[in-house]
Amino acid sequence: MTSTMLEPAVEFGKIEQAIIHFDDLDASGLMHNARYALVLERVLSIYWARFGFSYEGGLPTSSDVVSAVREFSITYHVPIRGTGPVDVHFWVEKLGGSSAVYGFRFLSADHGTVHAEGRRVMVKFDPRTGRPDAWTPAGREVAAGLAKE
Repeated sequence: MTSTMLEPAVEFGKIEQAIIHFDDLDASGLMHNARYALVLERVLSIYWARFGFSYEGGLPTSSDVVSAVREFSITYHVPIRGTGPVDVHFWVEKLGGSSAVYGFRFLSADHGTVHAEGRRVMVKFDPRTGRPDAWTPAGREVAAGLAKE
């Protein structure tokens, strides 16, 4: 028997499923506030790796992988209680010369509950100079698939 997983439908951006583990929880059994940034990082990394943007052997596969978070803001609505799957909807609101503004939402499995939402600003930089560096055409193409229009 073969099963096919369907990608959840969204009008813009993408959804990746993340698994919340026991060590993501605080003493109350809720997902710890600091773990939302980590889980978002993981789902973005999974998405970009599908297109060949990752680290292999400790080295970036593209200069587009070398970036830093400039800003992270989040609003918590309904706590994630316990372990298990959660969907993360993410998109690119704006792609600048060397920056990317992501929007994101943490959703229940049925997408009826928004647990948290926010934005994350990334800046691509040249590791030798530490200065902002332009996205490559390949990186721009992948980011265009996440655009909110």
